Order: sequence, then structure tokens, then C-alpha cells
Amino acid sequence: MSALEALLERTLRVFIEKEHEVSAGASQAGITVTDCEVVTRQLMRVFEVEDVDYDRLEVSSPGLDRRLKKAADFARFTGCEAQVRLRNAVNGRRNFVGVVRGVEGERVEFDFDGGHLAFELADLDRARLVPKP
Repeated sequence: MSALEALLERTLRVFIEKEHEVSAGASQAGITVTDCEVVTRQLMRVFEVEDVDYDRLEVSSPGLDRRLKKAADFARFTGCEAQVRLRNAVNGRRNFVGVVRGVEGERVEFDFDGGHLAFELADLDRARLVPKP
């Protein structure tokens, strides 16, 4: 494949996940390779019938260390451990690892080893779930 062909390649990227209830002590049901295969086959059939033109189809999971961006993400994973990096330091720190305690509007409540933190989503640089072994 030439460099130009690579630039013109039309890739459809689909992320899948299983619906499950997340609680502080519950293990997260993960996506398997078989799940991705099943969804890939189903999508290929639908795209053929609907005449969707693409060069490459990628089906995967957002991963156990998925990013948290929106209030809905934090609300869904209340009770789970996360790594949070803020845009501006709070008491000399920008990086925190702790448990998401809740969300109210655009404000996230977060507990960490050193105490409690409440921050606005606008102050968030990035956040990810901490995978459990």
C-alpha cells in the first residue's frame, strides 16, 4: 500500500462494551476477542445490506483503563478507582488516585488517600479508571 493509499483509507472504528452494573466491589465484565469477532461479522452483514463503503473495520473495547471525560462517565463509574490529573494544582498536587464518590452537575466528588477532593470537569486535564487485576 502506498503512502497516498494509506491516507485515503476509510477506517470504521467501533468500540463495544457489555452492559453491567458497576459497584465498588464488583468485578467488571470485559470484552473478549470472541465478542469482537461476533460484532464484526454482524456489522459486515449490515454494512453490505446498507451499502456502507469502507476499507477497514476495527472493533474493540475502550479497555479496563478507559478514559473518563464527561459527567456521565464519572456517574457510571461511581465507586470505582480512578487516576485524575487536574489542570491546576490543589495544595501543590495535580495527580490523584482515589475513588469516584459521585457527580452533581459538572462537579465530581473524589476521595483519595489524603482526603476528599471536589473539582469541576472544566478543571480536569485527564482521568482514567484504574484496572483491577
